[in-house]
Amino acid sequence: MTQGDRKNRPATSRGEAPMIVISANSCWNIVNFRASLVRALIDAGYRVVVLAPEDRHAAAIAGLGASFVPLAMNSSGLSIREDAGLFLRYRRLFRTLRPSVYLGFTAKPNIYGSLAAQAVGARAINNVSGLGTVFIKRGVVTRIVSALYRLSFRRSATVFFQNRDDLELFVAKRLVAPGKADLLPGSGIDLRYFAPTADERRAGPFRFLLVGRLLWDKGVREYVEAARLVRRDHSGVVFQLLGELGASNRTAVPAAELARWQAEGIIDYLGHSDDVRGAVSQADCLVLPSYREGLPRALLEGSAMGKPLIATDVAGCRDVVVDGETGYLCEVRSAASLADAMVKILEAPDDQRSAMGERGRRKVELEYCQSRVIAKYLAALGRP
Repeated sequence: MTQGDRKNRPATSRGEAPMIVISANSCWNIVNFRASLVRALIDAGYRVVVLAPEDRHAAAIAGLGASFVPLAMNSSGLSIREDAGLFLRYRRLFRTLRPSVYLGFTAKPNIYGSLAAQAVGARAINNVSGLGTVFIKRGVVTRIVSALYRLSFRRSATVFFQNRDDLELFVAKRLVAPGKADLLPGSGIDLRYFAPTADERRAGPFRFLLVGRLLWDKGVREYVEAARLVRRDHSGVVFQLLGELGASNRTAVPAAELARWQAEGIIDYLGHSDDVRGAVSQADCLVLPSYREGLPRALLEGSAMGKPLIATDVAGCRDVVVDGETGYLCEVRSAASLADAMVKILEAPDDQRSAMGERGRRKVELEYCQSRVIAKYLAALGRP
């Protein structure tokens, strides 16, 4: 434990460490994105309890040193009755657990978990990692969700955002008070785990890789269309997809559509993996034509592994990609603009692509390492 960690060690009473409850919409989210934070909180003297829907990653939570309590949740549903039931389940659990602090991640835990934390007097610290489909396709649902965020964040101690666009949007709409809003460098990247590989990439065609859930909002349609355009003059290029098919999301790509792309020979689907490093190490360029992001971890991991990037010029993506330096930005929802960026990367000399990857790695080292994220949380916990 560092000297800074000891400073942030909480006071205890009757020999029992204070409790922090962490909640997200999946155990996978905690294990993959928050593991280092959980360990750091335990090292700092807190008991950590995780609330999330049970999935195959639930057993790994105990390995982090935390306790796990399953919490049923329909993360993408729009039912008022279901959401009311979720709030009541949170409140019941909080009355039993009596946490000192609540850390919320993802939309429904941020909203209903924070409201329940208020009911028992627990201090809430929230993390808005992205605004999702609701804020891309604005309408009645957007207004309802905005009102819920305003209500739930009213008494939060700190609300972290992962890019300035989202922070300024929430402040401008008065969903969070300016003094409570703060920027966080994502969920933090383990620079030893995500590192450039010593082995050279195996010989073969140039490979573009999109890592992410197969959602239309991730720009999968534009990726496929751009692949068709690029293939007209560069027939040997490979376009890979790595990510979950059939995600519980209203913009999920149908399996039949993916099958058609595979039959056409335009897409090489790699399936889903909890460890993307093998696929990233064999790719020549990572692509994310998303419509909006919080702070896209796939791009940060690609940069950490020394890969040049292509992404849309939208919130979140433009925080990671420095146009012309670490990769290229393209227009959102434009397959033609994406294809132009791909051709630039394809036709660039090897040393230019390598330099882009090296500059991207340095940017992640300076701005997005996990130690910076942990320090921000410990500082927030130390505030009165």
